[in-house]
Amino acid sequence: MDYKQLFKNFSNHNILILGDVMIDSYQWGKVERISPEAPVPICSVQKIENRLGGAGNVALNIKAMGAKPILCSVIGEDIEGKTLLSLMKEEDMDTQGIYTSAFRPTTIKTRIIGNNSQMLRIDKEITNYLTKEEEENFLNQLLSIINSQKIDAIIFQDYDKGVITPNLISKLVAIATEKQIPTAVDPKHKNFSYYKNVTLFKPNLKELKEGLKIEFDKPTLENLSDASLLLHSKQNIEKVFITLSEYGVFIADYQTPRAKINMFPAHLRKIADVSGAGDTVISLAALCLAEKLDADTMAKISNLAGGLVCETVGVVPIEKERLYRELIAL
Repeated sequence: MDYKQLFKNFSNHNILILGDVMIDSYQWGKVERISPEAPVPICSVQKIENRLGGAGNVALNIKAMGAKPILCSVIGEDIEGKTLLSLMKEEDMDTQGIYTSAFRPTTIKTRIIGNNSQMLRIDKEITNYLTKEEEENFLNQLLSIINSQKIDAIIFQDYDKGVITPNLISKLVAIATEKQIPTAVDPKHKNFSYYKNVTLFKPNLKELKEGLKIEFDKPTLENLSDASLLLHSKQNIEKVFITLSEYGVFIADYQTPRAKINMFPAHLRKIADVSGAGDTVISLAALCLAEKLDADTMAKISNLAGGLVCETVGVVPIEKERLYRELIAL
């Protein structure tokens, strides 16, 4: 595999990311004493940092690999919404896919980090589906983008916050199929069974078990093969890509008459924080789909990338040069 040429090719692609965008806010500080009011630590905040999170982190990963992200989501008419748009502009991201609603707050997740360890997370959000009016306006915005420019892959980045509705899924998958645009899904529980006829479906092990209502102990090639075949049969998914944390990843490609099935072990890492690893995996997988790479190569690259971002505290995008160095060293 010519990884140098592959990484160069990534810059030719426009990737549409549809999903729940949010602000990841970090308050970094020191803990040196316990509160006299309650038996809880006092974190003396020294630095506050806001980052694009959720689907926004997927967009950052796509951008970090040299491709153009088109981030599409719904935010609120609030201070946090203005902050999110500012963060996008700082990253030179187009905001054409962002729909602003007067009826929904912008999702913000605030992490309190004392002595480099996360102590608490505070979430401000609502998780209801979009209203019919919001859905219709947002869908028209999406269709305008898809019909007016080249889209090489669509990522559904679902965090169960309500931006992705069953109607949006069916409409966009149908359009993508008609236009031969590959679709990659990072699912959560609420919409799990609505993702049908997609190119790639990437649940983690917990999401797979909950979505299919199955149970097994240690993930093996045999029981993952059974689960992926069930998923393929129920939802007509071409490629089932399961992330398994410390066990690595599993891939099943049903495009061929005889399914190609494989498992790749995790790379040994000094794990600092697993947050955002799934965002990186789906980003690289979508870029590999746009490049029409085979399923095994896609799984290897995505697996390595997901492990790399776990070495940093907080949700961060992949470093392109480091990923390249590690790939050529394999």
